Amino acid sequence: MKWLRWIGLPVGIATLIALVLHEGAGDVMHVVANAGFGLLWLLPLHALPLLLDAYAWCLLLGKRASLPFLWWVAAVREAVSRLLPVASIGGEIVGIGLARWRIPDTSVVSASVVVEVLVTMAVQYVFSALGLVLIAISTHQVSAIKTIALALALSMPLPVLTVVLLRRGRVFHRIEGFAAKLLGRAHPLLRDIDGKRLDADIDALMSRTGLLLGAFLWQFAGYVLGALETYWALAMLGHPVPASGALAIEALTQAVRHAAFMVPAGLGVQEAAVLLLALVVGVDREAALSLALVKRAREVIFGCIALVSWQVAEIARGRKSHDRHMSEGPRNVA
Repeated sequence: MKWLRWIGLPVGIATLIALVLHEGAGDVMHVVANAGFGLLWLLPLHALPLLLDAYAWCLLLGKRASLPFLWWVAAVREAVSRLLPVASIGGEIVGIGLARWRIPDTSVVSASVVVEVLVTMAVQYVFSALGLVLIAISTHQVSAIKTIALALALSMPLPVLTVVLLRRGRVFHRIEGFAAKLLGRAHPLLRDIDGKRLDADIDALMSRTGLLLGAFLWQFAGYVLGALETYWALAMLGHPVPASGALAIEALTQAVRHAAFMVPAGLGVQEAAVLLLALVVGVDREAALSLALVKRAREVIFGCIALVSWQVAEIARGRKSHDRHMSEGPRNVA
């Protein structure tokens, strides 16, 4: 799959450049300039859906860590997955490491992240279905809708199979056994892994229907609130749309990006989807592409802030650990 990502990156960049050149870079920049500093509100607005998403994770963790801390970790996870050249699970791996700063139990943290990802898949499908319904109600342009619906339907067996395997396949116990044969039981990578217990922790979480429903509803609310970004941006760009139109654009953009996971950061694909869907709900071409570029700019700025905060936190934590060891040294010698 790695070669797909290497191919997807130049294709995505080429698509983005082609879109800007085709629509006219000058016209697009003029629309953005007219919107002014009001677009900066997109940064704090994005923090709101992330907060709801973090609360869903907090529930799955049994509230073992504070919500502000998990919100920060969620921001870093998103930034890693969307901005860094890592696999699509890179953000989750980083998130597990950061969450262990407050919750040392690796199995509990890992199980919560695995189940949260499964809940997110379910939310994405329902949210995408909502977008399809809203588009179908407000327009008669069904060709693009059929394509998106088909892509969603074709990808659905994968998450279903994943859920079945995680519940009944003892996946992580098998992975641990394979890794032990390959690397040796004493390898450092296997030091904190207990595959059998992780499978049991995941199964325990997935058997709690009420908890899963609560996490689903909080995440879904976060996705719906995320449409506020589209609603606000189009209002600032001089082309306001109804709330239903903003929801449709956001929902189906997420669906397209999910289907095109092989393209790093959805580069080009996300912009093309936003452009097409904004046109469908009645936004003109310059404003539609401006929306796509504004959303990308918000993603980059917000993500860079999160990544910088992560590095600062790592440095500060490293210094505290060093100072602690230095202060304990003389006592140990004595």
